[in-house]
Amino acid sequence: MSNFNPYSIIIRPVITEKAVELIERENKLTFIVNRRATKKQIREAVEKLYGVRVVKVNTLITPEGEKKAYVKLAPEYKASDIAMRIGIF
Repeated sequence: MSNFNPYSIIIRPVITEKAVELIERENKLTFIVNRRATKKQIREAVEKLYGVRVVKVNTLITPEGEKKAYVKLAPEYKASDIAMRIGIF
């Protein structure tokens, strides 16, 4: 993934009951991301696309073979505001 394109890293947001609960309780957004993307690339893509500061990124590979990223936002940003902008709420 040599040339940085945030749209090739973030595939789609996850809209599940658990993801919505994480937005409300822990200020975290959940995305399905490119399988080859690193945590640093995911952080940069979210910061560039949504104009927020990311505190932490956790990733895992789902049983379906997709890479899921949990992105914790800095306290001065609200995950619910970003979720509204991208159509989760």
